[in-house]
Order: sequence, then structure tokens, then C-alpha cells
Amino acid sequence: MSTEGFAGFYIETRNYGATAAFWRSLGFVSQFETDHGSGQWQHPSGPPFVFIAERGDPSHTLLSYPVLGVADSTRFSPDRAAEYARPFEPQHWGVVEALVFDPDGRLVSLQAPVPDGQGTPDMDSHHQQKYG
Repeated sequence: MSTEGFAGFYIETRNYGATAAFWRSLGFVSQFETDHGSGQWQHPSGPPFVFIAERGDPSHTLLSYPVLGVADSTRFSPDRAAEYARPFEPQHWGVVEALVFDPDGRLVSLQAPVPDGQGTPDMDSHHQQKYG
């Protein structure tokens, strides 16, 4: 089983407001925003989404990568073996996510529904721990 194609794009920024305004000017509409400088934006014509995350630490190298949908993480088996930066793990936004490298070392996110019987981290607890 391979992917279901592009679901979205993850983009880090130094200034959430400016980046959100840029995507708004291109026709994207906010689907939700958090209280810590991140949010998901969608074009009215449909997918893929853009998820914007502000990173304040100037020493942090800003990341951006595509997000591909996977129907079943337990059966994911691409034709070419993937080099994993991180295997499928439950995430606080209600999916399991893996990060793989493309041939040039760029990250690609693979996101799938949470398998039956597996939980995910509590979003509120995660945010409290990360942002206080």
C-alpha cells in the first residue's frame, strides 16, 4: 500500500500573522487557529491544506514539507523502501505520523488514521507541557 497523495503542507515561520496574511491573500481561509501561533488554512476549492507553525527561536532552522495521506499505517509498504526519520507515532492532533526522507534528504510527512485500539496524546496536556 502506498499513499493517497497530497493532504497538505507544513510550513514553519518566524511570524504567524504575516504568513497567515500571505496565504489569505492567495485565497486560503482559516480552518482553525491555536493560541500559540499555528493554524490550518484551506483553499475554498479544496485540498491540500497549509498548516502554519510559528517558531520563535532564531537558531531553529525553519522547516517545510509536504503531508501525504496514508489509509492504513500498519499496511504502508511503498514500492521503494522508505528511509525513516521517525516511524509512525501517535500525535496530539489525532493521527499517527511518520517522517521519511526523500532522496535529497528533505522531510515528507505521512499521516494516517489511528489504528484501532491505539490512543493519541491528549492535546490539552501536550499544549500545557509545551507552552505552559
